[in-house]
Amino acid sequence: MPKIEGACLCGAVKYSSPAEPVLEAVCHCENCQRQAGTAFSVVVGVPASSLKIEGEENVATYQDRGDSGKSVQRRFCRNCGSPIVSVVEVAPDLLFIKSGTLNDRSWLDPKLHIWCDSAQPWYEIPKGTQQLPQSPPG
Repeated sequence: MPKIEGACLCGAVKYSSPAEPVLEAVCHCENCQRQAGTAFSVVVGVPASSLKIEGEENVATYQDRGDSGKSVQRRFCRNCGSPIVSVVEVAPDLLFIKSGTLNDRSWLDPKLHIWCDSAQPWYEIPKGTQQLPQSPPG
């Protein structure tokens, strides 16, 4: 089982979860591209009740909206700006950790790509992965 522990760039926000990841995905939506500052965002979904955050006073939230019109809270370190986790209203039982903040990323192997309609044309999505044009249904 992978160890879910991580921190922002400056170390003011740390997190951990004893839970097994529910999913690993690559999101190509335009909002994730903007937040990540690159072509996509790799996220790890964990049960919302399992994630413990230290340094909560250093966490700021940008209130965003998904294509569904529902809330997406993009939580980040107010000191260094590292995106930490997304809270997505359409998936209330999950939190989506920004994988670049994990202490150990060696186990990551996302097989799900979402919002492929927005993927950058110069990035080739690996063959053999599940590719959805937008969000997963439901």
